[in-house]
Amino acid sequence: MSHDATMLLQRAKDGDEHAAELLLPIIYDQLRALAGSYFRDQPVGHTLQPTALVHEAFVKLINSPTDGFNSRAHFMAVASTAMRQILTDHARRKRTDKRGGGAGRIELDAAEGFIKGKEIDIVDLDEALTQLKAFDDRKHRVVELRFFGGLEMQQIADFLGVSLSTIEADWRAARAWLAVRVNAMQGRSAAGSARTSD
Repeated sequence: MSHDATMLLQRAKDGDEHAAELLLPIIYDQLRALAGSYFRDQPVGHTLQPTALVHEAFVKLINSPTDGFNSRAHFMAVASTAMRQILTDHARRKRTDKRGGGAGRIELDAAEGFIKGKEIDIVDLDEALTQLKAFDDRKHRVVELRFFGGLEMQQIADFLGVSLSTIEADWRAARAWLAVRVNAMQGRSAAGSARTSD
């Protein structure tokens, strides 16, 4: 994240609307690329579109407690947390609408190989990540940065200040743990749906 963007962010946090207008074009492309990865192969009529996600995330970034971003990885870490919260809140609202079937599911390239398929129920993933955070915060951060931030392993290692081999070990362990949790949750959801349709 550039010095100018960090300065504009601080001014925007202080209520300078002009600074917020100048900041959005600087960080928009990064946010849009991140948001776009969540909506790849989604139906055109999906009720939350990438542009809306970008704008909601931008508002969250301006209102977040951080004093600035010292690197792109730091920015993506904060942005990924904001987008995760927005996507999860949206999916929870859609779950209350019986006609919203599938609206809470997203595709994450990083999920391939440990979730059955790449499509994940975002509410299930959020619940599993919350459980993971309770006993291993670093592994939780690794998964969040990889899934929602789209960061490479070396970027995550640099951001968290640990070795690449440690991050790779955390990623393998977290993937195995989440595979069991999320697949079990999705199995329960499928069984519940089958009972409802009988």
